[in-house]
Amino acid sequence: MQRQTVLTSDLANADTANFQPQDVDFQDQLNAAVSAGQPLSQLTFQATTSPQMAGVDGNGVNTDAVSADLAENGLEYQALAQVLSTHNSILQEAMGTGGQ
Repeated sequence: MQRQTVLTSDLANADTANFQPQDVDFQDQLNAAVSAGQPLSQLTFQATTSPQMAGVDGNGVNTDAVSADLAENGLEYQALAQVLSTHNSILQEAMGTGGQ
């Protein structure tokens, strides 16, 4: 949800002069935390700004790329939700509480 919020903000600011888009790279931030031995319970994810090639008005939002990122993020979210739902169903069956 955090990445979705950041990406929609990027699209909303596509016409804002000097705006630079942000993104949340969960994989990189998670890898860095694991490599540093940081407890995952203390891990927080931060949006980062990566300056992009700016247009005449200084805006760096590439609406096509951000739209593609939004679609990808939505698909990943749906896939993870399905995996979690299946996992919960398996646990309920194992505990004998499935379907109740």
